[in-house]
Amino acid sequence: QVKVVESGGGLAQPGGSLRLSCAASGYSLKYYAIGWFRQVPGKEREGVSCDIEYDGRTYYADSVKGRFTIFRDDDNNTMNLQMDDLAPADTAVYYCATSLREQPECFNLQGWDFWGQGIQVTVSS
Repeated sequence: QVKVVESGGGLAQPGGSLRLSCAASGYSLKYYAIGWFRQVPGKEREGVSCDIEYDGRTYYADSVKGRFTIFRDDDNNTMNLQMDDLAPADTAVYYCATSLREQPECFNLQGWDFWGQGIQVTVSS
């Protein structure tokens, strides 16, 4: 049974940093696409970043480019999101996801098969 679980959320001040991690079990992330998404109340879930193993490319939403970095830790079978220079607009519940497809559309929610339960990130002074 495949399971992915997020960790590392919490409270950060504007301009601060947080790192989110997502551990997978029953499934090796090494050969599959990974992604991070976020959702605020009353809005649709949106894509933040993804890494497509098949073509070796990474993608970022315009709102996080230059501030967030997605990366893998194959030894520990985790996917991570380093978030720097955080802003209050980054406050959301963050979800990790992985896909069985070779090249899922990064920001199309339908292309992702396994989701974490979500973790709160709050950016506030």
